[in-house]
Amino acid sequence: MKKVIIGTIAIFILMAFIPLNKKFKLDRSTSVVELQEVLGTDYRSKKPNTKVRGVKASIGEDIVKNGFSKRKGEKKSRRQSKHFVCSSCHNVKKEDPNLLHPTPEDRLEYAVNKGLPFLQATTLYGAVNRDTYYNGDYEKKYGDLVKPARNDIRGAIQLCALECAQGRKLKDWELESILAYLWTIDLKVGDLDISDEELASLKDAVDNPALHNEGLRLVASKYAKKSEATFLDPPADRKIGVGLKGDVTNGGRIYEQSCLHCHYQKRYSFLHLDKRALSLNHLDSKADTYNNHSLYQVVRYGTFSKYGKRSYMPHYTEERMSDQQLADLRAYLAEGERIDY
Repeated sequence: MKKVIIGTIAIFILMAFIPLNKKFKLDRSTSVVELQEVLGTDYRSKKPNTKVRGVKASIGEDIVKNGFSKRKGEKKSRRQSKHFVCSSCHNVKKEDPNLLHPTPEDRLEYAVNKGLPFLQATTLYGAVNRDTYYNGDYEKKYGDLVKPARNDIRGAIQLCALECAQGRKLKDWELESILAYLWTIDLKVGDLDISDEELASLKDAVDNPALHNEGLRLVASKYAKKSEATFLDPPADRKIGVGLKGDVTNGGRIYEQSCLHCHYQKRYSFLHLDKRALSLNHLDSKADTYNNHSLYQVVRYGTFSKYGKRSYMPHYTEERMSDQQLADLRAYLAEGERIDY
């Protein structure tokens, strides 16, 4: 009996030194969602369903970057699309230096500095932090297909797989694995424009339930909850263009970070482009026309799938390439240096 009493006392002594609740650590590496959850936001509906057999973030990453993956002990899955992978049109890293007010000009500068492509679709980095998807004018393109995708990240992923990638419907384990991967590239506090003073106030909010709503408002003021999309038409008179003076150097950066990402050695296209005279002169000669190789046509309208060729070129919205950048690209095609490889 004496040994039992001594043992019980020892257990209580040890428990006194073990915190009942591990204190939430908040610093610039902390997940924004984890912070919001501590402050009272419920994200459970957006979390992957790990009860589905074989769901893994690494599998989701394979599908996003390579178009296929496999569950343990099984053969690799059939390619999701014969034409594209998710990273054809989406970056998987942060691409906007200002997450609250992103602009295509800032994005291009950031892309050049970070070695990222300048793409038509919004980055998947921070996708789980957004509230809505396929915003703005995308309803003009996809109609009622947008409805199940606008407020549901799973619906958005499936719409992208079927319509944007021109592929097959994702199986449950593929879909949930992609979602699991997206949760590994969510926003971190350090991605936000948070000052040291604001970080200190967030720490106070974490410790004081009365300040939770104030903390949530502060976090919400630091990044956009959706990616806007405004469709633009090509200029009415293509010889005049968009009516802006183009910058050749900047146009060259757009050509390098955007056009060559898809077209160099026909990576995602039937048309090969490079920086030699043959490519640039061809695009220059077609620019002012209504040909499918006119930069005004393809940037603002993209191209459409054809029988036997389901791949196509997505267009750039105003938010993804401005008219000034379009003028810059036009100037580069006309005046840019031709390289003899």
